[in-house]
Amino acid sequence: MVSFILCIVLLIGGYFTYGKVVENTFAPDDRETPAVAINDGVDYVVLPQWKLFMIQLLNIAGLGPIFGALQGALWGPKVFLWITFGTIFAGAVHDFFSGMMSERNNGASISEVTGIYLGGAMKNVMRVFNVVLLIMVGTVFAVGPAGILVKLISESGGSGIVASTLFWLILILVYYFVATFLSIDKIIGKFYPVFGICLIIMAVGVGIGIFAHGYTIPEIWTNFTTNVHPAGTSIWPFMFITVACGAISGFHATQSPLMARCMKSEHQGHFVFYGAMVCEGIIALVWAAAGCSLYELTNGVAQGLNDIIAQGQPAAVYDVCAKTMGGIGIALAMLGVVACPITSGDTAFRSARLVLADWFKFDQSSFKNRLILCIPVLGVGAVLGIGNCLGFINYTVIWRYFSWTNQTLAMIVLWAASMYLYRNKKNHWITAVPATFMSAVSITYFVAAPECLHLSLSIAYPVGIIAAVAFLAIFIFATRKPAKA
Repeated sequence: MVSFILCIVLLIGGYFTYGKVVENTFAPDDRETPAVAINDGVDYVVLPQWKLFMIQLLNIAGLGPIFGALQGALWGPKVFLWITFGTIFAGAVHDFFSGMMSERNNGASISEVTGIYLGGAMKNVMRVFNVVLLIMVGTVFAVGPAGILVKLISESGGSGIVASTLFWLILILVYYFVATFLSIDKIIGKFYPVFGICLIIMAVGVGIGIFAHGYTIPEIWTNFTTNVHPAGTSIWPFMFITVACGAISGFHATQSPLMARCMKSEHQGHFVFYGAMVCEGIIALVWAAAGCSLYELTNGVAQGLNDIIAQGQPAAVYDVCAKTMGGIGIALAMLGVVACPITSGDTAFRSARLVLADWFKFDQSSFKNRLILCIPVLGVGAVLGIGNCLGFINYTVIWRYFSWTNQTLAMIVLWAASMYLYRNKKNHWITAVPATFMSAVSITYFVAAPECLHLSLSIAYPVGIIAAVAFLAIFIFATRKPAKA
């Protein structure tokens, strides 16, 4: 319990201390923001700071800091360290610079921003990569809630389940189309703050419930030298990939430009970007603590937690909320497992539209231009989603690649931020150090993971370290050249 509380204090303190260092390094000023200068009434719309924060939190959170943290708890309370220090020194830094670099470049999507600082070749790679990733995320976050809704309200079997799932899937996709097409303040700006408050209340309720029901949160130093994961999976790099949204996530870089287009002042960036990530870190810490405290070790491993996780996201979230909050918790859990993924899915499709708009220079203030992009983007999502429901497409294998691509995207964005800082003659090490770290994580995972090369850790470890050092060496070599304005 002591280490859990200490980590909460560190996260809050990190916002006011290291977060301020990051903000001062970037040096926000009083220049006219894209929301004021462009203000097209669709994507560039000035929103109040509290709405910016709540929308950003929902954009980057969803079920990520909940289910990812529960999975991370399979390694025991050691996961607290990654959530805490990963958030302060990597995740929040990543989110801040992905948002503020976009703001400094007229609200450009992260693929365009990356191209500015890492070159045209990387820009084209990131364009394709981001569109594919975002459509995949949006589709999965449509299929998942549809399946959950069927389980909640229907007991039908066989073809009835397929028909019901298709019905809810089409309904969700229709909502996605409307949310993607309309001005950001019409739907997202109105409903996201409410869902954001629910996400925070759910985390607070779980945290209070842990103490109120007498559960004991184990200390970080408990079993510190022992691997309590039921499968014996190595902490490095697998825990650092599994707990993505609660520590650092490249997906956030695709979402931050949405709010970069809605800021009235650059001085809001610390609260909106760094602050939302710290809030997500706190939420993840609470859920990780629940995973470590509600389910006791069996023969020295986290078998009980593993068993509930194996039943799927809804079952795991439901069980934690029921044990900590009772009936109110169950209601919040059901709202969470349906609403949270939907709030990530609709902004994923919206981000895909904006990436394509930036790519092909399509003015999105025009209804016609928005339709030209919305129809194919949502059309592909519908085809993939319906194909999944009918059994023609299986996302199980494909989705396993998301965790790796997610952290790889974070690595690329951090290197882009390092080049941005170097070109502006600022302390580029605050992003270069976490970029190097995430390079080691991503490459090691790619070499060792079963869905990737699946080589032994004795090979993966040195390859990951050598690759990270090589990336750092390339960056240092690049910074020896005369800086561009």
